Amino acid sequence: MEHIFTKLWNQPSRLVVGLMSGTSADGVDAALTRITGYGFDTKIEQLGFFFQPFDEATRRRILAVCGGEEGGSRELCLLSTHLGKLYARAVQELMASVGMEKPDLIGCHGQTVYHIPEQTEYLGAKLRGTLQIGDPSYLAEEFACPVVSDFRVRDMAAGGLGAPLVPYTEFLLYRSETEDVALQNIGGIGNVTLLPAGCSLDQVTAFDTGPGNMVMDALARRITGGKQFYDDGGRLAASGKVIPELLSWMLSDPYLSRKPPKTTGREYYGQAYVEKLLRFGDYPLRDVLATATAFTAQSIALSLQRFAPRMPNRLVVGGGGSRNPTLLAFLREALPQCLVQTQEDLGLDSDAKEAVAFAILANEALFGQCNNAPTATGASHGVVMGRINL
Repeated sequence: MEHIFTKLWNQPSRLVVGLMSGTSADGVDAALTRITGYGFDTKIEQLGFFFQPFDEATRRRILAVCGGEEGGSRELCLLSTHLGKLYARAVQELMASVGMEKPDLIGCHGQTVYHIPEQTEYLGAKLRGTLQIGDPSYLAEEFACPVVSDFRVRDMAAGGLGAPLVPYTEFLLYRSETEDVALQNIGGIGNVTLLPAGCSLDQVTAFDTGPGNMVMDALARRITGGKQFYDDGGRLAASGKVIPELLSWMLSDPYLSRKPPKTTGREYYGQAYVEKLLRFGDYPLRDVLATATAFTAQSIALSLQRFAPRMPNRLVVGGGGSRNPTLLAFLREALPQCLVQTQEDLGLDSDAKEAVAFAILANEALFGQCNNAPTATGASHGVVMGRINL
């Protein structure tokens, strides 16, 4: 009987699903792709996309567990199983939407519930770690195909931060021989990848720029009494005014001046950070949201000014933040010398970008290709990220 890996290696192309559920904890992005080749020969076509929102109870428990103070081993066990089944349901819906039964391969990022990029004292040792949950066994059982998951740990074992993971895929897909290109994802956290013209992988820089939508989302929920999970179309921020003294305080954040490689998350810009903003002064909530929106744009601009070898010719924005016209207007104002585009301007899909990236990372793992970007994560060498569940 032909081994499953041999079969997939010998196929001219593979149907690969990528799954992503990010720090916003709003749901699961599922993208179906057709991938031909691997490494520098990778060619990819997006065939379908499906978004499976989390119900409010699931989202609430994810965010509570992410805070680090709730959710013992029992809840982590149950929540991981629950998410594994939700991932399987998302893939079922995705495949049904394109009239296909099953993929050849699945790449699943999982849900990050805690990420510790800095050395932390524990049991007499200094440790760093990361935890993604959402058991991939339910995907493997449902679709009888290999599932690659738990990508971040292998990079951390090699001395990296375990983030950002997408730069390797952006290097394959977006690098230009003639232009400096920057790719900015604005999910819960913002992260940028810098691709100098004609660069090699060891010339790629990538890091988290600071909060993306996370702080804005929390303020939108508060303003609407929980009726909105995010600032739809940036309308709430557009109705407020930027508070100069609050923006100045936010821009003094030491994270912004730290040199890459660096990564951050909900443990830094979560609810405790939002409470600090609200205690800063007695300001209208819409003004605080407008200021937080301007801050996200300014943090991205500062990142390029401080850490890009040259100001990029183009900044291509993806993720949920690319749907926020108020945020994009602040970003264009902060970067007058750089063409700010969205994935849609290139004929691509902002919503699917990160899910597509995990399809590519899974394909690379299948072929035993190093799929991290050590200059972005700080790893001592290239590694094959991802555990394969058959």
